Amino acid sequence: MEQLCLENQLCFKFYAISRQVTAHYRPLLEELDITYPQYLVMLVLWKERSITVKELGQRLYLDSGTLTPLLKRLEQKTFLVRRRDPADERSVIITLSANGKKLQQKAKKIPATVGKCLSLNELEYKQLKAQLDVMLQHLDVETE
Repeated sequence: MEQLCLENQLCFKFYAISRQVTAHYRPLLEELDITYPQYLVMLVLWKERSITVKELGQRLYLDSGTLTPLLKRLEQKTFLVRRRDPADERSVIITLSANGKKLQQKAKKIPATVGKCLSLNELEYKQLKAQLDVMLQHLDVETE
């Protein structure tokens, strides 16, 4: 296998798939007036309800310089609230707002709608997800 060939690069396949899948999200997210990275933040908040910026950054593999502008925009749209942790002023806690909870109801159809574009049955989806989880875990360990 020729190593310096675009078609043989896994990183290119991940990049291309990511762009294509994200393109399927775009019109659905435009209806909600949020971007894909903002959607990822909201997915975490819909599950956790409240989380520190540091923990959120770890979950999303984003640094605070990338995360802070996303959070500011979501706060301006009244989907979340940011506040300093009274126990540790250095820490910022992000909490889902009432409007953020309403947004969750509007977003419920998104996973199934986008999932159709992947043409995977449930077993294939679970197997692929498991493989990607393992890959991500290995990559994360190597960068620590």
